[in-house]
Amino acid sequence: MKKHQYKSQVVWEGNTGEGTKNYTSYGRDYTISHAHKPPILGSSDPHFRGNPERINPEELLLSSVSSCHMLWYLHLCSANGVIVLSYSDDATGVMVENADGSGYFSEITLHPKVLVKDLKMIAKALELHHEANKLCFIANSLNFKVLHVPTVEVLNDGM
Repeated sequence: MKKHQYKSQVVWEGNTGEGTKNYTSYGRDYTISHAHKPPILGSSDPHFRGNPERINPEELLLSSVSSCHMLWYLHLCSANGVIVLSYSDDATGVMVENADGSGYFSEITLHPKVLVKDLKMIAKALELHHEANKLCFIANSLNFKVLHVPTVEVLNDGM
């Protein structure tokens, strides 16, 4: 078994002069840094007094699941002779907030839209989404299922 380690630094930028004196006294902005990579500007969801111009942890989780699935999917397509010409995903997630303020994601649904080179590739292209889900490191780390509603189209000869 191989183990991989990752490092991330999160620095809170929300002290407006009073620290966390009360719920409304501080900002939710922060910066995520990884060595030699551009910073990610984060905040909490606007429902929780966050900055709507910054990405929030819930969006990061959703995009992590979506991008992990995509990367495994593209790998599997390349290994199985499926030529993908374009890929996009309009992923959605549902977070449930409990009465005590805690919460959890109950589901994430990926909606990958794939364009393949040849009509004969469509069946295999659809099948490989299931395999990508089984291999995705992020999906395997969650305590809920990740659903998939893929669309695969073939390149039109007139394009």
